[in-house]
Parts: sequence; C-alpha cells; structure tokens
Amino acid sequence: MTVRERFDVLVADPSPTTTALDALWADLQVLDASEMLGAWRGGDFATGHPANALLTAIGWHGKRFDALLDGHPLICRGEDGELYSNTKYAGGGYSSLWNVGFRGEVTATMVYDAMPVFDHFKKVDDTCVMGIMNGKLEAAFGTADPYYFWLEREA
Repeated sequence: MTVRERFDVLVADPSPTTTALDALWADLQVLDASEMLGAWRGGDFATGHPANALLTAIGWHGKRFDALLDGHPLICRGEDGELYSNTKYAGGGYSSLWNVGFRGEVTATMVYDAMPVFDHFKKVDDTCVMGIMNGKLEAAFGTADPYYFWLEREA
C-alpha cells in the first residue's frame, strides 16, 4: 500500500489507533517551512481527541500561511459562510512557521504566537500534509495527548 493509500484508510477509519498514526508519520517525508505557505483546508483523524469538538464548534476550515512569520492557525467559516481568522481560539494571536526538531527529525512546524503549542507537519503527497499538535495541550484540551490532523492545499 502506498503512503497515500495508508493515509486515506486512516482518515476513513472510525477509530484509528495512535500506533497506526505514528507508524504512518514515521514513513512520511519531512517538509521545509516554506513548503507550507498558502491556504489549507483541514480535518482530523477520529481519535476522540477533545480538540475535535472545539474545532467543530468554531467551524474550523483550515490554516493559512501568508509568510513564514504571518500565519493564521484557525481559519473558520462564520455563520454567514465567509472564512475568517479566528484569533480568539488561537490564544488571542496568530502563528509563524519554523523548521523544528520533532521525534528525531527537523520538519516544518507552526508555532502559535500566544500558546505553548506546536503543529508539526510532514508530507503525504504534493497537496496533502499530516499534522501532529503537541506542547502544553492540557490547559486547552484537558489532555496532554497529541492531536492528529491533516491539511489539503487549496487551489
């Protein structure tokens, strides 16, 4: 099975294990921070992480990176159907992109401006990345467990 096929199986799985997600992550290619520039539509893996409920409640659509130091971590869809940058739930701030060491590799990472949280990215294919959120998650989500998600590049 290709990496993309494994990814698609885990996206469709109603309860993928973190063991399976970590195995996929280990097989993905690292990214340079500059490869994350642009607009992305997002979703997550159905692990039951509390971040899912929050992101669903606020109408999370994805992320947008206009420059390495100008990121919008929570692009949401408002009741009027328009997309907007929701800084309230991003700890009151925005984000930046850096190349950061994570699990023994250096890869593209989004660093929140106002929260001690990191979103690490690795390449599934030319239009899709997998992300793992880690850091001090307990204050925001009530658990220290990492949050597994994905982003698809928007045209």
